[in-house]
Amino acid sequence: MSDARRFVELQDPLRMYRGGKLPSVTIAYETWGKLRGRGDNALLLFTGLSPSAHAASSAVDPSPGWWEYMIGPGKSIDTERFFVIAINSLGSCFGSTGPASCNPMTGKPYRLDFPKLSVEDIVAAARHACRALGIDHVHTVAGSSLGGMDALAYAMMYPGTYRDIISISAAAQATPFAIALRSIQREAVRADPTWAGGNYAPDKGPKDGLRVARELGILTYRSAEEWLQRFDRERIEGADASADPFAMAFQVQSYMDANARKFADVFDANCFLYLSQAMDLFDMAEHGNGRLESAIRKVDAKRALVAGVTTDWLFPLWQQRQIAELLEHAGVAVSYHELESIQGHDAFLIDRERFAPMIAEFLAGMPDA
Repeated sequence: MSDARRFVELQDPLRMYRGGKLPSVTIAYETWGKLRGRGDNALLLFTGLSPSAHAASSAVDPSPGWWEYMIGPGKSIDTERFFVIAINSLGSCFGSTGPASCNPMTGKPYRLDFPKLSVEDIVAAARHACRALGIDHVHTVAGSSLGGMDALAYAMMYPGTYRDIISISAAAQATPFAIALRSIQREAVRADPTWAGGNYAPDKGPKDGLRVARELGILTYRSAEEWLQRFDRERIEGADASADPFAMAFQVQSYMDANARKFADVFDANCFLYLSQAMDLFDMAEHGNGRLESAIRKVDAKRALVAGVTTDWLFPLWQQRQIAELLEHAGVAVSYHELESIQGHDAFLIDRERFAPMIAEFLAGMPDA
């Protein structure tokens, strides 16, 4: 399979928000559409924790992307109108510099020598990458989940460099509930003996710990209603005959296990730890002397789309209302949506019927990109 990823090398070392610096940085990205000017029609797309920059298929890489239904000619994010650039997060393991990358100072993987990662660092690296590509000003900054945090941080940190914002199922600061969940996930990884204090060989990582962490993640990404509809209490055929008294007995267990194993086979454990912690550390109030209202006033977007899902218990609706209200108080024209989707936090990846028209309507209401 062809790889549509491209790479940009940042010209200067990157000083990290919470201390330390990276002497060199590579950022992986993919694009769709044609760029006009210095970014007048650019839509900068940030990803969640686990995806790569492959948000949609292309002639170079026809494999479906994680937002395939949303991006392309004539789709909600119309690539005949917009130039879409999806950034693989700093700290990830899909081409951008992260804990699994080679430290040029030692010739070995960074592992835990990688500086503490923040959302602010992900955003700064993306901004530098865009400028290196000749994109000074973007039409829209967009993202969901961690990507929505990124979009909000970008809007706050770089006023005057964008026009509008799309924030889906995001947060202005991590809640204690979300922090607790992600802490348990990280503990599962670190408790795996093969984690070895982060010093595992590339092909010997803590897959069991990462699998358990991902299973907990999958549980929080969906809703109890969906689990009931999809699986009910359907059992695995032949499970009762197993000699293992604790063998998987239900189809929902089999589904979680299979999906978690796929993730553990492709994602680096240390990268997972760093990105997970970055979400916990994110707090826009740090940029406003402890007040979210002061931080949000730095956002100078013309318009913003803010959306959440009724069954999302990881990034609940009250956080989406909070974002919308703060932006409105900052003078931004906000289009706010509470979507009745059964699919929980992951709904933006799956629920085409609700999300595609909402995004299309918002973008269609703007002057030509």
